[in-house]
Amino acid sequence: MSEIPTPDYSGGSKGLHRSRNNRMIMGVCGGISEHYNINSTIVRIVMVLLGFSVIGILGYIVMGLIIPEE
Repeated sequence: MSEIPTPDYSGGSKGLHRSRNNRMIMGVCGGISEHYNINSTIVRIVMVLLGFSVIGILGYIVMGLIIPEE
């Protein structure tokens, strides 16, 4: 019989985290960009646009407190 292949998680991202290397304030945007494999500048621009509202500012602070650091 053939064996069922097991996934290899050794080199990939283990989940959403705050970045230690790609950070400006708390590392939230860097962590999101690393997790979804997109440019961190795009994530930062979206966060700035959301930052013009109270929900965006509070959301960033909450994500910075909840998301674990790398």
